[in-house]
Amino acid sequence: MSTTSTASSSASAALSEPSELVVYRHALRTLNAAGAPYLVGGAYAFAHYTGVHRHTKDFDIFVRPTERDVILSVLADAGYRTEVTFTHWLGKAFAGDVLIDVIFSSGNGLCVVDDEWFRHARRAELLGVPVLLSPPEEMIWSKAFIMERERYDGADINHLLHACGAGLDWKRLLARFDTHWPVLLSHLVLFAFAYPNARDRVPAWVLADLLRAAIAENAVAPAGVCRGTLLSRQYLHDVRRHGYRDARLEGGGMTPDELAQWTQAFEVDDLGKRTGSRSK
Repeated sequence: MSTTSTASSSASAALSEPSELVVYRHALRTLNAAGAPYLVGGAYAFAHYTGVHRHTKDFDIFVRPTERDVILSVLADAGYRTEVTFTHWLGKAFAGDVLIDVIFSSGNGLCVVDDEWFRHARRAELLGVPVLLSPPEEMIWSKAFIMERERYDGADINHLLHACGAGLDWKRLLARFDTHWPVLLSHLVLFAFAYPNARDRVPAWVLADLLRAAIAENAVAPAGVCRGTLLSRQYLHDVRRHGYRDARLEGGGMTPDELAQWTQAFEVDDLGKRTGSRSK
């Protein structure tokens, strides 16, 4: 699905020669004026919580799936070129070379943006505009599954735990991971390794409960499903060569068509990178 609109007079000044901050500020003000529900996430929310600042090529807003089209329409009416890039998790809005990601789930289909994100959002001011930020619990949850060769968000999680661990709603965070609690446990073990003098940021009962669960779950599971695909496309090898079923199709929130589109996009990107590296 793609939507394109000519820049309106109200947006023309901001969009004629867009700089990133001008566009981001304009988009936020546009959404606020329309009463559109969204949360700011990504690098800006991360910097707010951790103090770690970094330049990124895009700006992330999070919306409920049911409100995705409304948000994109508001931005299209304001002069942005918009599209639903992947139907299971991502839309985009463009102003020249400046990109805004409109996120309503996660690439693996697990971390759907729901009312809980908004109920626990934090108020802040960004670029002079009042906004709501994605909660740190949901940031940890969604980042925990990003373990690609070229991107691993473990350091982000460690910084969030270091900065926010003492104030996190740990019961809610555990509920978010649900049966995927081993992923959270793996990050908590690495946090203790990275910050041995800050282990108290994670309540002792959390680690104890997860370790007890890990010890109790010692039976070998029946063959069939590879959950590695929830973490990285590197596990597609096991699906294709060893006959494993892809966990993203086993209650992972993706249809076969969405999975095929998502996989193809990565493979085209990988091919382009390999071809580019050979041509240099």
